Amino acid sequence: MVQVTFVQLMATGLSPKKKKIDTVWGWASAPLRLAGNRMGDVLISDRPPSPARLSHTSEKHPRVTLQELNVLRRHRELCDVVINVKGRKIFAHRVILSACSPYFRAMFTGELEESRQTEVTICDIDENAMELLIDFCYTSHIVVEESNVQPLLPAACLLQLAEIQDICCEFLKRQLDPENCLGIRAFADTHSCRELLRIADKFTQHNFQEVMESEEFLLLPVGQLVDIICSDELNVRSEEQVFNAVMAWLKYNVADRRQHLAQVLQHVRMPLLSPKFLVGTVGSDLLVRSDEACRDLVDEAKNYLLLPQERPLMQGPRTRPRKPTRRGEVLFAVGGWCSGDAIASVERFDPETADWKMVAPMSKRRCGVGVAVLNDLLYAVGGHDGQSYLNSIERYDPQTNQWSCDVAPTTSCRTSVGVAVLDGFLYAVGGQDGVQCLNHVERYDPKENKWSKVAPMTTRRLGVAVAVLGGYLYAIGGSDGQCPLNTVERYDPRQNKWCAVSPMSTRRKHLGCAVFNNFIYAVGGRDDCMELSSAERYNPHTNSWSPIVAMTSRRSGVGLAVVNGQLYAVGGFDGTAYLKTIEVYDPETNQWRLCGCMNYRRLGGGVGVMRAPQTENYMWIRKDSVV
Repeated sequence: MVQVTFVQLMATGLSPKKKKIDTVWGWASAPLRLAGNRMGDVLISDRPPSPARLSHTSEKHPRVTLQELNVLRRHRELCDVVINVKGRKIFAHRVILSACSPYFRAMFTGELEESRQTEVTICDIDENAMELLIDFCYTSHIVVEESNVQPLLPAACLLQLAEIQDICCEFLKRQLDPENCLGIRAFADTHSCRELLRIADKFTQHNFQEVMESEEFLLLPVGQLVDIICSDELNVRSEEQVFNAVMAWLKYNVADRRQHLAQVLQHVRMPLLSPKFLVGTVGSDLLVRSDEACRDLVDEAKNYLLLPQERPLMQGPRTRPRKPTRRGEVLFAVGGWCSGDAIASVERFDPETADWKMVAPMSKRRCGVGVAVLNDLLYAVGGHDGQSYLNSIERYDPQTNQWSCDVAPTTSCRTSVGVAVLDGFLYAVGGQDGVQCLNHVERYDPKENKWSKVAPMTTRRLGVAVAVLGGYLYAIGGSDGQCPLNTVERYDPRQNKWCAVSPMSTRRKHLGCAVFNNFIYAVGGRDDCMELSSAERYNPHTNSWSPIVAMTSRRSGVGLAVVNGQLYAVGGFDGTAYLKTIEVYDPETNQWRLCGCMNYRRLGGGVGVMRAPQTENYMWIRKDSVV
């Protein structure tokens, strides 16, 4: 008896149960007539004929395949290599590692001894970092954070995982601040991350006045110190700051560093110092006087200052003024009142290009909104949407160009509210709720996503301006619901107490204020009868206000902010029209000048200043968000 297998039957076109293949779906049936507009005698449609093929690329296939490969690895199935790092054994598949890492590909496909080993030991790499990177090869997912970036970056460099190197560098760019930029710069230099090194260099130059006060600066090796202070783009108010920074570095370890004094001082542009400082401070310094080369540098500077007619013949690196490229911050104008209604639009100003560009709008219209920046996120607090008073809050992330509403609301509705950040908390001060003018003050803890009340102000204030200086929160002017105020009070978070300080010379409600060069500037607003262009500033050391030159326009409901070391007044109402103009204040000449226009007119909008993304090709504006 001859036995016929299922495979044989299928090969001959027969089935164990059927003598011929199904005539509807089987291979033996006649091909379907797909061309033309009819199938059989049934009219399908009047559409033109389509080609008899369907192309398909699966989006889930690579994801599912990776998932299954990772399951095999977790179960140690079909694994053909073990990576041994400091005693930790990581099972894997050579083909996966080779496909992801040029390092492993060279190891496993070449003539190296490791290509024949089932267990490979790798030295000089962190075991946790190696496990994270192999996990990434199987999952395409990795989390870079403060606790792992330092070992992860060199491990990624070794394995030649360029994508992870880029992610680590991007993470470090976002962490740059004056306290750590020099350490990040050195780290980038060690691991040949050129882009991160360039960004850290620029950050150091632009923020030199804060960097020079950090401990990292005092620990710099002489070569890195020279690299920094010789830059034309060093951002300093005067060359005196550079000299003071150099001497602070020297005196941190005089015994070892004294020999480098002349080498470093030759990069201080002494001819640009004031005569008083050159003679009284530099020339009288004992360390400078005891070094012949340093004395020569001082004499050169004196000659430059004493012989102005000879200066064209004395030009050189030390006589060239520094020209810092001030950048790194952008200004956001949020909400406000325009053309008879509250608006939700938001736009961004880049001082480097002087351009205003639209970004994603808020989910609600908000006039009288309070705006502040906390942890590199922009908060819009309360306001009025044209119909009702709001207690809701939105938070904007410039990295994603998206607003989020998952912030706890304030305990009461508030418009014309003052908002500021102090000691990591967001404060909402005064305002009105539609029934009364408020003296309530509450603060937001971003870690708890919770608001809590603190001591109320001594005076009810709507249209109040708030500022933070010297660890205190200032509430400036506003209206008590009856008339504008010139009074100012200050909150001490350590005592949870408000106390009065010197009043302004002018009553102002809906004014703008900002801290600039350690003064509080108060500009514009409205008094008892008209919009104001006048401005004044507060000196906390003397507890006194003094006038500065008036703005070019009257502005109530004006926003005031400091961007890249410059003071900007944004929008407002001049008594006749809503304004889209902005102007900038020059403290050297004590003058305001107009410098462009927003896309929208804004009265009672908020302003906030944020660091621009460090990646220069980052796209801020999505096409679907442009108005």
